[in-house]
Amino acid sequence: MKRILACTVLATLTALSGGCGGAVKKTTVMAPGTKPVVRDATREQLLAIYGATSSTVRSVNATLELKPTAGSAYSGVIEEYHEVKAFLLAQRPAAIRVVGQAPVIGSTVFDMASDGDTFRVFIPSKQKFLTGAVAFERASKKPIENLRPQHLLDALLWPEITAKDAVLVEEFNDESGRYYILTVLRGPETPEIARKIWINRADLQVARLVTYGPGGTLLSDVYVSDWQPLAAPGAPAPAPESPATFPRALRIVRPHDDYRLDLQITKLTLNESFPAERFHLAQPEGTELVRVGETPEEKKP
Repeated sequence: MKRILACTVLATLTALSGGCGGAVKKTTVMAPGTKPVVRDATREQLLAIYGATSSTVRSVNATLELKPTAGSAYSGVIEEYHEVKAFLLAQRPAAIRVVGQAPVIGSTVFDMASDGDTFRVFIPSKQKFLTGAVAFERASKKPIENLRPQHLLDALLWPEITAKDAVLVEEFNDESGRYYILTVLRGPETPEIARKIWINRADLQVARLVTYGPGGTLLSDVYVSDWQPLAAPGAPAPAPESPATFPRALRIVRPHDDYRLDLQITKLTLNESFPAERFHLAQPEGTELVRVGETPEEKKP
């Protein structure tokens, strides 16, 4: 009986492997040089990779192409806006100024600033000047109105990981690639996920930055790519306190704000010092002041 069973199993395997003309197995041999590279790194090395950017970048001076997309399949309406040329200054701890201009004619589409406590947005086409608390989180029914300057600052000036932070390390694999994920926790008694840092094992560069709020709320999902050297070929190397490379392409996804922002950096300088007045945005005369987040009672004089 055992011999008969063994013969039956052998015959089945032979048939499945193609012995009976009904092959179900296909073998593909990767051509030389096409096999994906997968690099290994220790926890300490991964922290150093992230720290090479988060600990050394004090300011960003960039010219970029910016394209907003408002709405999503979940909200039922998707609005794509024209690409805008923007000039951005960002400086730690929380100062940022972004001026967007229309293509070709160069007129100002928006002027935004934030000091970490208050944001200010001037929209010339509507003659409106919006201001409000950075901590205000109630989203507008018009997703494009949820765009805030500090969202760009958070994507460019990353928070440092200190020795006191609890950090977990894991691997993640799928068809798109293989990654290490650093999970930074907050809270000593009931820990919550503060953020996740994805590092691509193909080049050991940061590929994604995910930020969470209280209760695990997904605040921001930032994809970074196109890492390039700061110094052009033949040019002097960047200062020792500056990173050797920096991403030129970013996608900022804000699910609760219901918008996405694609950035392509075309010109970049790091770690310049800027006077405080470069970040000051005053309300132009003749514009309507809109205090975002105030109730009708609070708006009464």
